[in-house]
Amino acid sequence: MMLSVIRFKQIIIHTIFFGLCLLVNMSFAQDAAKSNISADSKIRNIDGVAAVVNTGFVTRKEIDDRIAVLKKQGVKLPEDGSLRKLVLDRLILEKIQLQNAEQEGIRVSNKELDKIIADLAAKNKSTYAEFKAKVNASGTTFERYKELLRDDIMVSRYREREIEAKIKISDAEIDNFIADRTRAMTAVGASRSVPAGKGDIEEIDVAQIFIPVDANAGAGAQADAKKKADILLKDARGDVDFLQLGAMAAKDNPKIKFQELGYRTADRLPQLFYEAIRNTGGGQVANTVVKSPAGYHVLKVLDRRAVGASPPPQQAATPVSGSNMPQNIPITQTLSRHILLRSRPGLTDQDAERRLQGYRDQIRAKTADFAELAKKYSEDGSAQNGGELGWMSPGDLVPEFEQAMNRLQIGEVSNPVKTEFGWHLIQVLDRREGQLTVEKQRQFARAAIRERKFEQAYQEWLRELRDNATVKILNVDDAASSPPR
Repeated sequence: MMLSVIRFKQIIIHTIFFGLCLLVNMSFAQDAAKSNISADSKIRNIDGVAAVVNTGFVTRKEIDDRIAVLKKQGVKLPEDGSLRKLVLDRLILEKIQLQNAEQEGIRVSNKELDKIIADLAAKNKSTYAEFKAKVNASGTTFERYKELLRDDIMVSRYREREIEAKIKISDAEIDNFIADRTRAMTAVGASRSVPAGKGDIEEIDVAQIFIPVDANAGAGAQADAKKKADILLKDARGDVDFLQLGAMAAKDNPKIKFQELGYRTADRLPQLFYEAIRNTGGGQVANTVVKSPAGYHVLKVLDRRAVGASPPPQQAATPVSGSNMPQNIPITQTLSRHILLRSRPGLTDQDAERRLQGYRDQIRAKTADFAELAKKYSEDGSAQNGGELGWMSPGDLVPEFEQAMNRLQIGEVSNPVKTEFGWHLIQVLDRREGQLTVEKQRQFARAAIRERKFEQAYQEWLRELRDNATVKILNVDDAASSPPR
């Protein structure tokens, strides 16, 4: 199994899990207008239209059905009357993207769609016919399922193409990122610069990992964000690269941001930040997570120095050329193995966790061997090798897996760990010192910079789509069963 998380592959993963979601929660429809009849004519002939979108429309029933799906999935919904408008806005954006994809000539052939469904069925350990029967039994027709899946694939491909075109990453950005990372990794428990003397004005170089959460979000969302921040704070206190830790977290959740703020005097730092790191030395992490109206911040002081001072020459960030080419970086590599139970309909989180806990108890009691259990029960390509994953470097694995693995001693078996792939039981077999090659550094830097830029590019792209579309809101407040006002 390839556990590396690269956004280029997430489009395919998203499509697979969208298919699973459709299988479990198939209850909403996205009816698109295919004829050349004018929008006004459609409105006269179709009851329950909530909004006209270019030459298509969104119905009130679509809003009802999407809300029903969100409730079924246990999503915490706003109670201030804004829900229907929020859902309508989302459906409008989806409609615009699908219309644009069709206009751009993006297509998914029947043959290609059948192959995708066959792969999806195989991942669920079903034949194509069995999968089709499950879809029909879920309350929708198989043809409707295929139509929705086709639409989602088209939109995903259109979105990937459009956003990728907006993200530009220069060699200079990559060089600077590597220089910053290298500089940060050399700062272990001590400043890189001579500290400011008594009475001197000081500059502080601070890095942050930011977990956003809306100030009006419910208690559950606030608690989840705080929990994630606390875990990152704990991990940041270990022997890890802080910015790489941030990049790993951003792979898991693109909304999470990480950045080095650069050298700033106290008056140029947010007051909340300065209070949190006032007495924190260079190379050290703030004692607590910082809460702001925008979310939670994990902070690390990379350096403290007098104004106008420079880092020691060997640590200064310089352009990468000639004799200044970056060197291979020493890293710790881990040899581990795992047992994976994939997420799928019919297997609840509680059942997966219970099964893996049972395997763990057997291994600890020495009544079963990890490798034999992996061969017998693991739902992963590594099963035939006893679950062994080979030597992994930092950043090679999804964040939840890597963080759990890094906390284990050699020979120790983890508690069940959940990732986007399912539930894992992990055992560390060995560790060794290796090197992160220059080429690997550049690959990581490009991926990390892309993560930083993706969310902004995505939001700007959505705004452009909405601004360039012709949208007329007709009736968002009434449910489909209510008579129009």
